Amino acid sequence: MINKNYYNKNNKENLDKEDIKKLFRIYKEKREKEVRDILIEEHLYIAEILSKKYANRGIDYDDIYQVACIGLIYAIDRYDIDKGFEFSSFATPTIIGEIKKYFRDKGWTIRVPRRIQELSKKINNAKILLSQELQRSPTIEDIANYLNSTEEEVLEALEASKVYTPQSLDVTYDSNNDDKEVNLAELIGEEDLYFSKIENNDFLLKIMKKLNDIEKEILIERYFNKKTQVSIAKSLEISQMTVSRIEKKVLKKLRKEVEKTLI
Repeated sequence: MINKNYYNKNNKENLDKEDIKKLFRIYKEKREKEVRDILIEEHLYIAEILSKKYANRGIDYDDIYQVACIGLIYAIDRYDIDKGFEFSSFATPTIIGEIKKYFRDKGWTIRVPRRIQELSKKINNAKILLSQELQRSPTIEDIANYLNSTEEEVLEALEASKVYTPQSLDVTYDSNNDDKEVNLAELIGEEDLYFSKIENNDFLLKIMKKLNDIEKEILIERYFNKKTQVSIAKSLEISQMTVSRIEKKVLKKLRKEVEKTLI
């Protein structure tokens, strides 16, 4: 266990730079969880500062902060105080590396090739630099020349970058009509409510062509007119057992046709 003289949880002012160094030495030797928890708590400010630098880039701040905290833990586990580096200097690149990796892996709504992700990042930087240099918005040709890429590659990366941060369906547009705003969701096509019904009707019509007259009648009476086998047998002047046998035969045909559509 750690020496409580190094750290008083109720009086954090007592924990100075030398105390932290002692805690790092204790953790290096004993790897005690309690010591690591104290070190994590004392350095959470680093994770917070670095997380804020990457806020408002398409991923929630809370998620970025969680990743930064994981990076902080990695840094504490790998830090060797005897090498003479300040912990903050050692931890910063580790935490930033974890955040960037998270953005690379999770930030894209649709997975795109790594080369496109990297080119997209270069294009964003090139836009800023060229805008300052040219005093205007750079063209695709300007960007391609600056990055030593083709215009097709730049266009491909620009199109792919649109999936990085999806546009909200709640965004509104001016409809130029009685000051009414139109919601993006209203402009996106939706599946016809009767589409599946049309498909089912088409399927049944095809099936009916493969049935004889009695099979058709039994199918219609049983499943559309909701009649019992007994009443159908009476109207067709056949036995209820015959109706049952024909019904099973028809259902077997239906199942086979359904299986064909799923292949």
